Amino acid sequence: MHEDELKYPIGKFQTKLDYYTPEEIQSFINRIEAVPTYYKQELQHLTDQQLDTPYREGGWTLRQVMHHVADSHMNAYIRMKWALTEAGPIIKAYEEKLWAETPETKAAPALSWNLLIALHAKMVVLAKQISLADLERTFINPQSNKVIRIDQLLGMYAWHGDHHLAHITSLKKTMDWK
Repeated sequence: MHEDELKYPIGKFQTKLDYYTPEEIQSFINRIEAVPTYYKQELQHLTDQQLDTPYREGGWTLRQVMHHVADSHMNAYIRMKWALTEAGPIIKAYEEKLWAETPETKAAPALSWNLLIALHAKMVVLAKQISLADLERTFINPQSNKVIRIDQLLGMYAWHGDHHLAHITSLKKTMDWK
């Protein structure tokens, strides 16, 4: 498999510049809602040795992937709340590679999939109840200096959950792990 296919097994995220339709938003919400269950299903029966296997050379281990997804989606939820409660806030960026090396990322993946279950439940309740006008609210990412709308954030994190899930399922398939 080519390096880009290992890195981006479902392709790179491409956001729409136009606003997403209500049907697209609902699809994002449905994917966000489902993702914690998929992570639990894919990881719960793996051994520590399997969990500590990187999904590609130089990549994170499956254990780190699970903890990264929880950390990243926690930041996404907070960014969404900032955009809803402040006028175009500049969000706090973080060093995701360093976050993937902090001590709790050595813990069992259940620590993060349980967090993800509650976090995604909150995110879904919020996303289902905000208005179309609120979906247009924005924040600024200081790393890219891009203005990001909430509808784009929902699309990005629906993709992000699927993206890292594909890292796990691809490695399991390659290694013939059940």
